[in-house]
Amino acid sequence: MTSLNPTERFSDRVENYIKYRPDYPDALFTHLIERYGLVADQTVADIGSGTGLLTKHFLEGGHQVYGVEPNAAMRTAAEHILKPYNRFISIDGKAEATTLPSGSIDWTVASQAFHWFDQQQTRHEFERILKPNGQVAIIWNDRLESDSFQQAYETFLQTHCPEYKQVNHRRVSHSSLTQFLKPRSMEVATFDNAQLLDYEGLKGRLLSCSYAPKSDSPNYRIMLTELRNLFNRHSQQGKLYFRYQTKLFYFGVLPSQ
Repeated sequence: MTSLNPTERFSDRVENYIKYRPDYPDALFTHLIERYGLVADQTVADIGSGTGLLTKHFLEGGHQVYGVEPNAAMRTAAEHILKPYNRFISIDGKAEATTLPSGSIDWTVASQAFHWFDQQQTRHEFERILKPNGQVAIIWNDRLESDSFQQAYETFLQTHCPEYKQVNHRRVSHSSLTQFLKPRSMEVATFDNAQLLDYEGLKGRLLSCSYAPKSDSPNYRIMLTELRNLFNRHSQQGKLYFRYQTKLFYFGVLPSQ
């Protein structure tokens, strides 16, 4: 079985990750600006920044962004993709030890990688690097469970991806998040999101996941045959919508501030 260390798990999935992982909806960033006062002169630390999917949005908003990523392959990919942005600073670090100076960051953000963090150590590190009025946003895309395709896809994953259940248990519950940065209060907002995929897109989306069997696995061909069958049942004119609910967990300034 593959190591559960995320620094190792994604190294050989970077190409699919770049091509096929979902982006984040514009409404999310409008919400951060209008409700929480996100402005361009604030400094952002994207923790577990991966290939820079979330980082890019903050760079486009005019922020200086520190992308903190422990996986060398993903970090290198982000450095290449984000090279045009002179306010991007790539950091070899992790959530529990970012290497960033204390009290230097206005916004600490994290996306899908948050599921892998040690929450207790990460909490201390977030509070250390944040300025006195610093704010925190945890953002990720959850597959939309009410969607009929996603229900069938969930069964497919449980059947054909042996590591899925083990990795899926790492999902962070709403109740644990409320405790993550107490006494900060937490607010939650959700946004519709979707990818329009052909079969190759669906295949790439699957293979970007750390729990998907690799090409040398005995059940790889069977898995792809069943994925094709699933696609054929749910697609229309060679495409299907892979729907998500983008979730934002916002943690305001400490009550004493």
